[in-house]
Amino acid sequence: MFDSPLSASAYDVLGVDPAADEEALRKAYRLRLRQTHPDTGGDALVFIQVQRAWDLVGTVEARAAYDRGHGFGEAAAPEWSGWRAPARPADTRPKARSHGQPGGWRRERYLTLIREWAGRGVTVEDPYDPALVRSAPRELRRMLADALAEEATARVVSDLGMGYTVWHDVAAPVRGGTGDDKLDHIVLSPSGLYAVLSEDFGAPVGVRRGEITGDGVTGTPVADLLSRMRTVARAAGVRFGGAIIVLPDDDLMQAVTDLGRVRGIPVVLVARGALGNVLRQGVPGARSVGGNEIFDIRTRLQQAVRFV
Repeated sequence: MFDSPLSASAYDVLGVDPAADEEALRKAYRLRLRQTHPDTGGDALVFIQVQRAWDLVGTVEARAAYDRGHGFGEAAAPEWSGWRAPARPADTRPKARSHGQPGGWRRERYLTLIREWAGRGVTVEDPYDPALVRSAPRELRRMLADALAEEATARVVSDLGMGYTVWHDVAAPVRGGTGDDKLDHIVLSPSGLYAVLSEDFGAPVGVRRGEITGDGVTGTPVADLLSRMRTVARAAGVRFGGAIIVLPDDDLMQAVTDLGRVRGIPVVLVARGALGNVLRQGVPGARSVGGNEIFDIRTRLQQAVRFV
């Protein structure tokens, strides 16, 4: 939350202008607490967001740091580039086998479209500048948010080790599709073969009749994922054990929500922080794979997979 190009800012959540003084900010916070408290009929997830927003801007020091990092200050610190993460000690553990570029297609599209949106003759020095991203149309912010979500999922899978194989940005054209239909990730693990969708709707979501619902949700993400999964399954001659939809931790009430069988396929909604455990333990009801079958599935996918 708040670090997504698509999500509301801390000021949006509190319902106050970014230029508001400290007293107005405090009044807005108290009002939002009363409006969103679960005991008075409010939404528990929104209530938590209000508290986190206050943590970010409730003191002079925290607010100054937030403003600089999110484009509200005079000198914004660029974010969302994907290449400016804090340096971490080198990890020498074996990684999962990885093919394709996670988030690559959407990131390239974003870079092209953000410059087109800025206008001919306008120099975009940093296409990831928070102030620029925040002012862009929702469809552009959504494209960047999805790219970041795919990259974050890829990091989780990579850290699971050499027993896992993952294909990113796999072409999965479907009849009546948009022309850019793809599976974000295909993960082959000892617990099963999974189609994985990485999403960021910028707001909390729910589930109704086997489909994701929420203010930021458009279309039918679960149904679309299953259609694309079947396209790849037919092309490769493999059987997927289940489908996984990965969302930011703050957008789900439960770390894992079992949707049961949707069109005969086990489907789960997973907070990114719980994805590793789900892939290790398996999706409820999914068929596990092992032995020579893993090598056979890997070979079939390697021969059939095409990237967008």
